[in-house]
Amino acid sequence: MTASGLRMRGYTDADLPRLTDTFADWIAQAGSCGYDHVGEVPHRIYENLRGRPIGELVQLWERDGEIVGLAVNGRFGNAFDVFTAPGLRGGGAELTMLRSAADTTAGQTDEGAVLTDVFDCDTTRIDLLERLGFARFRTWDQVNERDLREAVGEPGLPDGFAVRSARLVDADQLAAVRNHSFGTSWTGGLYRSAVMTKPGYDPAHEIVVEAPDGRIAAFAVCWLDRRNRIGHFEPVGTHRDFQRRGLAGAVMRHAMRWMAGLGMTRVSVNHDAENVAARRLYASLGFHKRCETYGYRRAIDTVRPARSR
Repeated sequence: MTASGLRMRGYTDADLPRLTDTFADWIAQAGSCGYDHVGEVPHRIYENLRGRPIGELVQLWERDGEIVGLAVNGRFGNAFDVFTAPGLRGGGAELTMLRSAADTTAGQTDEGAVLTDVFDCDTTRIDLLERLGFARFRTWDQVNERDLREAVGEPGLPDGFAVRSARLVDADQLAAVRNHSFGTSWTGGLYRSAVMTKPGYDPAHEIVVEAPDGRIAAFAVCWLDRRNRIGHFEPVGTHRDFQRRGLAGAVMRHAMRWMAGLGMTRVSVNHDAENVAARRLYASLGFHKRCETYGYRRAIDTVRPARSR
């Protein structure tokens, strides 16, 4: 197919319900190779972009009134994602979306290259990226999956610790546990305004472990694809003061039992391929590697001139 008839516009919060339904439809049609879990859509838009101008960085592609593509630009400064409807994969429309995303992201960063990732099984996307001058430079994530019809086991928390759902008043604590887990710089106000009050987020789906002193010691955000009956974790973290106590495993076991009760038959979680601790944790919980993602990059000066500094 050609790119004729495509229209690009900026994303708005009101688009999310239709967009996630569209994602679920694409996965039902074509499977998961080439498509992240529907929960990655709000996560990447709101948590990864952290209050930046979403209408400028997130682009929807439409044809005849239907969503046929999504680009999330400027993630982590110089990375982008593009997802394309199954019927347009491999053709001019997908190339147009990739070129546009690379150009938009290049204009948002002072880094020397723009980056994207691709599933190892997605030979269609790999071919297009290489045609556009991108080259593989690393293995990015390990994508893991678990059958929720198999026994999960009891959470097993240390004495004095308790599992509960998050609350809006936990914003400061949720920002702190992310900062201690990942080295980020969230404030409670930013997490509340950029994530907790945005569409797609439900505090009941952010499961936390509360320590005896009242601090949030660990957390896991759960996402549900009810159409395909697949759950997903993103992100999962433990405050550095509480690591190596089994808290991440406990909160995930609690959440998996909850997901299974809602009819999910599978659950997925991704981690950096170099993160040995995460690999061991997820393996201990019954997850198995389904595939990997590869990082591809292209120098900025082959995309567009870098911004003046």
